[in-house]
Amino acid sequence: MNTTEQLVRIPAGTAVIEGLLTIPARAEGLVLFAHGSGSSRHSPRNNFVARILNEKKLGTLLMDLLTPDEDTNYETRFDIKLLTQRLIAATIWVENHPLTQSLPIGYFGASTGAAAALQAAAASGISVSAVVSRGGRPDLAGNDLARVQAPVLLIVGGHDFGVIELNEKAFAQLQSTKELVIVPLATHLFDEPGTLEHAARLASEWFEKYLSLKELSYP
Repeated sequence: MNTTEQLVRIPAGTAVIEGLLTIPARAEGLVLFAHGSGSSRHSPRNNFVARILNEKKLGTLLMDLLTPDEDTNYETRFDIKLLTQRLIAATIWVENHPLTQSLPIGYFGASTGAAAALQAAAASGISVSAVVSRGGRPDLAGNDLARVQAPVLLIVGGHDFGVIELNEKAFAQLQSTKELVIVPLATHLFDEPGTLEHAARLASEWFEKYLSLKELSYP
């Protein structure tokens, strides 16, 4: 049985979310990617992380939470409420999709997408098993941080000055199982050699620990 890939269109209010759903054989979980400001499902960094997760038998949904027109508006890119609503809509969609409805769900957020992931994880009626933020702005989730129940991993670059302090502030507000890891030498985009690989490994280990269906048996 091979990996299944589908281009999907997810209704979200008046908008439609476009994404790539990848489900490896014998998948043990599903990770929804919430991209940051100015990024998209074509982000080479998040696609790299997604491939690592696929190798670990985790499905992925890389998607655009904003339409092309919305993404040209700087203010919309930082509209955390809107990003959260779109992520929740995508979560409900995968919970009802035949390929994914039985899989535990995780969120991987980058930049402003990290705040949306945390707010969605805190939302009533949404079941999320794990959250990872890479170079994110979890502080923008505000008071919702204290309501997150899923285990949260915050990954930030050691040279991402200013963002480190914002992650430390958010970390202090989280009440769930949590960890903050600073990747040496990495700046905001993790462009430095080996740093993105380091972040991807941390993310995959977190999701394997808290997301995978270890008790799932296949014929």
